[in-house]
Amino acid sequence: MDERTTDANGTNGRDGTAARADGLHRQYGRGPRAVAALRGVSARFATGTFTAVMGPSGSGKTTLLHCLAGMDRPDRGTVRWGDTEIGALPERRLAVLRRENVGFVFQAFNLMPAMTAAQNVELPGRLAGHRPDRRQVHEALARVGLADCARHRPAQLSGGQQQRVALARALVSRPRVLFADEPTGALDRATGREVLALLREGVDRDGRTCVMVTHDPVAAAYADRVLLLADGRLVDELHHPTADRVARALALADDTRGTRATTGGTGR
Repeated sequence: MDERTTDANGTNGRDGTAARADGLHRQYGRGPRAVAALRGVSARFATGTFTAVMGPSGSGKTTLLHCLAGMDRPDRGTVRWGDTEIGALPERRLAVLRRENVGFVFQAFNLMPAMTAAQNVELPGRLAGHRPDRRQVHEALARVGLADCARHRPAQLSGGQQQRVALARALVSRPRVLFADEPTGALDRATGREVLALLREGVDRDGRTCVMVTHDPVAAAYADRVLLLADGRLVDELHHPTADRVARALALADDTRGTRATTGGTGR
């Protein structure tokens, strides 16, 4: 399965594909201590679909997300947003394209403590030299249920509210693709469900593409499909996932990984 390719809507063409990875390899370090994070991963992400990426710790799921989002560059292989191969772009051009097309939500909220919620949402645009559109900022906060909290600073907000501010910040530029790295990892179950519902709504209502890394089978069940990684390889794919199916697939991936370790396989 080193070079396995998977597609959210069953097609192999680029039409209707928001993001695509082909044969990604990524290694950190050199020599005997080198770690192969990705080993030939290929995947397509159709416009208007929600994909969860899962796997045991160290499986390469976050590395894959960072490569897809243009935050890390693979050693081999290509990443495309639509028809554009982003690996061939200089950093400045990539930064502009990422700002215009991609949103990112982290597990850590990464909010500026001295700024209000509205100012945090405005911040990426300001850093890019753009005058903030107050109407868009208000709409983004209203969309995540925080219209009345625009003047609140992070310390005045709950963890769930802070994550929703981070989500509004990612959505204010109306990205084509939203990448989320463990967006519910620091939240309680009820608050996490609220954030997942917002991600799901963006796909269903706005036609946005969402790619989310998670360790939680319940969170993964909000997606249209789950990609399962183990030892840097794509090893399984589940469509219309349920929490039970995902949990069983994760357990199988862990068992397979343990067998490889016992038999001396490096998985590299």
